[in-house]
Amino acid sequence: MHLIGRVLHDVFLYTSTDSAGKPNYILDYDPRPSEAPSLMTMLKRYILRSKVKLRDVSEEYDIWAAWGNPAILDPARRWTWSHSGVVQPSWETNEWPWGNDDNLVLDRRAPGMGKRFLVKKGARPQEVSDHDLVTSDAYTLHRILSGVPEGQEDLPAVHAFPLESNIDIMGGVDFRKGCYVGQELTVRTFHTGSVRKRILPVLIHELGAVHPTIDPLPEAPSYPSNLSILPTRIRDREEGHPTPRPRGTGKLLTSYQGVGLALLRLEQVEAAERGELSMRINVESGAGKGVWEVQHWWPDWWPVRPDSGDASHS
Repeated sequence: MHLIGRVLHDVFLYTSTDSAGKPNYILDYDPRPSEAPSLMTMLKRYILRSKVKLRDVSEEYDIWAAWGNPAILDPARRWTWSHSGVVQPSWETNEWPWGNDDNLVLDRRAPGMGKRFLVKKGARPQEVSDHDLVTSDAYTLHRILSGVPEGQEDLPAVHAFPLESNIDIMGGVDFRKGCYVGQELTVRTFHTGSVRKRILPVLIHELGAVHPTIDPLPEAPSYPSNLSILPTRIRDREEGHPTPRPRGTGKLLTSYQGVGLALLRLEQVEAAERGELSMRINVESGAGKGVWEVQHWWPDWWPVRPDSGDASHS
């Protein structure tokens, strides 16, 4: 994280063992250029006199993901809410929930995400024998439908806050750990602040269209990321009592086949659920040119907040 508590890189950490039997760690992250320094540059600052060596192994490994295998069980979660809206998961298992095998991480960001693993460059994993081989777009669609943000498009460096980006819910924030860069603002929000935004999956469709079920639309045009989502009031909360104009906007992040992830203000989400607001994007060019309606939904695994007070929810 950045000093001001914003995300710089979201990282998967794998254990590994070299040919001499020595333990290593491999970091998997989105290397595309951003406003943040490269991860390698950042890590080098902290080596000092430690006996640690860093090297780029991007040309040695491919990153794969596998999901849909019933043998990969998702242990039951319990949810602990704070007054600020921060949510912390705990897994009802005696084992490390992210897995203990080298070069593999059980993806616990959301139920059904499966596993993520490293394979030597150009090789095919054994999972190909009993899984359908699909494109990276299918993985993108899978995590959108699961409500899982990832990479620079969803977690823009030096802009995304971890708690607004659901990193707490996905098990990526530890509020009991000692000092770390960006801790002060994060912990202050946990104890005395309020989470006012969340990343939620959305369906993008024509204005006024009714979609009783949430399904990808293969014929949908592509939409640019980082589009502003504009709230439009369609009904006052109380008849005869005008409601103030909505404040702020949301942001469309990753999208594919008419579904996407969006950073939304929770007050506007609640107003939309009451039928008071419609959320829209304005695409100014390309195949998707025009005004489109944005309809959010809550993933079926999303924790339900207790009525009052701090509590745990299964």
